[in-house]
Amino acid sequence: MSRNHSYLVNGHGFIVHSTDISLLIVDEQSNTASRKYQNGDHVYSVLDDACASVVSWPTGSFSLPKPKSGCPSGWDEGYRFQDNEDNSNNNRVTLGSTHHFYGIFGVNTKMYYCTKTTYSGSSDSWPKGNYCFARKGGSCPSGFCTGFIYWDDEDTANRNYKSGVLPDGQYDSNTKINYCCRSDGYAYSYINLPTSKPFYLYKYKSACQRVRGMTVRQESVTMDDEDVRNESSDGGCHP
Repeated sequence: MSRNHSYLVNGHGFIVHSTDISLLIVDEQSNTASRKYQNGDHVYSVLDDACASVVSWPTGSFSLPKPKSGCPSGWDEGYRFQDNEDNSNNNRVTLGSTHHFYGIFGVNTKMYYCTKTTYSGSSDSWPKGNYCFARKGGSCPSGFCTGFIYWDDEDTANRNYKSGVLPDGQYDSNTKINYCCRSDGYAYSYINLPTSKPFYLYKYKSACQRVRGMTVRQESVTMDDEDVRNESSDGGCHP
């Protein structure tokens, strides 16, 4: 599968930056203690919500997009308002009003984030898989590589602003966000993460990462960057 974020140049010369984000939702059908499913050569078990929800988040700091259901208890929140292209704006959100992003998505974008800032957690390591999250604390955990996406936001009368706790990055008249990604596991192999609330993971090099006790669907936000002398860029490992 192609990379999950891409620059798309349409017929009007706009540079559109699209990032696909996978939303994980509690699976109402997984109501037995354990079920086994066969997927080609891969056999995996899906635990029920009660079993899977006892898993805690890994130690360390990191940041995830905020869903409408809210942030995990004890996490910090913040938002970034990005002033997107003024002329013939091409912003869009997949699935229309049925998406689960908490924020404002019109001709400009106001994206909210949930950030874990405490060290406490269930273990020092994240499970192997194929996914990303936004970096917090200056470095990525073991097993992840780091990278960034840089958005060249609207130049004319730029109104970018921010509030609260945000991922590592640069937040001025343009926006840069750092990420941590890994691809050492199979996206269709279920990993253990908390399931008490829906949450987002960024899709990386393949399909959306599966999580025990949850279902998954892909949602994305597309932001139309500055048209004139655009300097949007990316580097390293990122969605």
